[in-house]
Amino acid sequence: MTTGVFPQKEAVSERTRRSSLAVFLLILLVGVAYVARNLATDLESVRGSSAFAYILLGIALFIALGFEFVNGFHDTANAVATVIYTHSLAPNYAVVWSGAWNFAGVLVSSGAVAFGILQLLPVELILQVGSSAGFAMVFALLIAAIIWNLATWYFGLPSSSSHTLIGSIIGVGLMNQILSGTSGTSGVDWAQALGVGKALLFSPVVGFVCAALLLLLLKALVRVPALYSEPKANQPPPLWIRALLILTCTGVSFAHGSNDGQKGMGLIMLILIGTVPTAYALNKAVSPDETRTFVTVAHEASAVFAKLDKGATPSTDPRGDTEKYVQTRQLGPSTLSAVSQLSATIAKEVEDYGSLADVPQGMVDNVRNNMYLVSEAIRLMEKSGTPTFDASDRQAVDAYKHVLDHATKFIPTWVKVAVAIALGLGTMVGWKRIVVTVGEKIGKQHLTYGQGASAELVAMLTIGAADMYGLPVSTTHVLSSGVAGTMAANGSGLQWNTVRSLALAWVLTLPVSIVLAMGLYWLFKTLF
Repeated sequence: MTTGVFPQKEAVSERTRRSSLAVFLLILLVGVAYVARNLATDLESVRGSSAFAYILLGIALFIALGFEFVNGFHDTANAVATVIYTHSLAPNYAVVWSGAWNFAGVLVSSGAVAFGILQLLPVELILQVGSSAGFAMVFALLIAAIIWNLATWYFGLPSSSSHTLIGSIIGVGLMNQILSGTSGTSGVDWAQALGVGKALLFSPVVGFVCAALLLLLLKALVRVPALYSEPKANQPPPLWIRALLILTCTGVSFAHGSNDGQKGMGLIMLILIGTVPTAYALNKAVSPDETRTFVTVAHEASAVFAKLDKGATPSTDPRGDTEKYVQTRQLGPSTLSAVSQLSATIAKEVEDYGSLADVPQGMVDNVRNNMYLVSEAIRLMEKSGTPTFDASDRQAVDAYKHVLDHATKFIPTWVKVAVAIALGLGTMVGWKRIVVTVGEKIGKQHLTYGQGASAELVAMLTIGAADMYGLPVSTTHVLSSGVAGTMAANGSGLQWNTVRSLALAWVLTLPVSIVLAMGLYWLFKTLF
């Protein structure tokens, strides 16, 4: 292997460094001020909360943003790896540029990935997130994910933050089931976990194969030797190659923000709902017109479920029977009646209060949990195909689920800004180890311009497609496997020591994070 072309210090003038740092700090200050202002405004509506609730909120938010900060070491660092390694952009500029597009991706994200991951958690912990068990859950899964991410970053391994977080969530669910005995808990939603696992398993394969094929296609169609040469120390590539690499970096950063950034946002919403439910359990931005639509749609869906229960005995405990269905995923004789009755109750409550913003402080948790249970019940019914809805009934039920999710599964803009800031800071601090691994340690030869562009283009499209379907994928796995694929296609050879280390980190991430989260959840629940 030739001498490394990645310098210890980039040849960037001191003036350039200072100006880029000043821009980054200005963006950071504006972002922090925006987050602080909006959080303070939201908390003005909270009355009677103890100082302990605010302390707990602060600690939990600090740890959640710490997870996103460490996520920046890994996943966002991969997005800037090629432009920094090829000297297309100076590191400071690359991080600011990537951070801006991460932020844009976060802002336009639907939240489907965030709440899809949270569906792995036991439903009783979601409903009681403000309890000691709920906080033990949040702290355990976040701290377990941070520990493993830091360990793999220290050794320069592009480990997956997504993989780690999902393992931590499964660990919490398993320990919760063990501590609760065989009944009274839903444990891990293995069907949902299987869907998430498939996305994590197949996305690196897609990255490897598609990046290899794209490089071969590129070589056949674009016969320009400069595109397939290694970067020269401290020299940027020709302008058109530079533009191509910046474009692919932009795409990966945007796709990463729209997919990976959602994971931290979902956890932050759990924290906010648990500590200050008055402010965040229900979406107070729902307009009066939307509220009237909500009531109408809820009544229509309630009638659908009442029709489908075919005269079954009315439920004596609508909330309990609905929760039992969500836990067991088994349709009982009173399930449809329970969902119908609970839907009618929700419609009446919202109609009586006039708007979600006017729900009394003491009722917010109850209304929100009723909505969450019905939404999850509908999701499971549609997933299982039981009961069978005709076209008009399905339309009514789908519309109802949409308004329920709009009321309960929302992410304020300031949360997105906070996550984007944490990702950007993490990238700025920890990019070098990952950049060196991606550029020099996967293949026996250094990464060429064409290889970097191919790997990033495939990563951008793969992550973007996963986001459309609400599936979490790992930027790290897709991009590093894409680089490996281009090395194989180019005949450059692979450094098997690095490949084995990456594979080992991939294999160990799930079991280690599961065990870590199980132990921490047991510890926190025992202590508190």
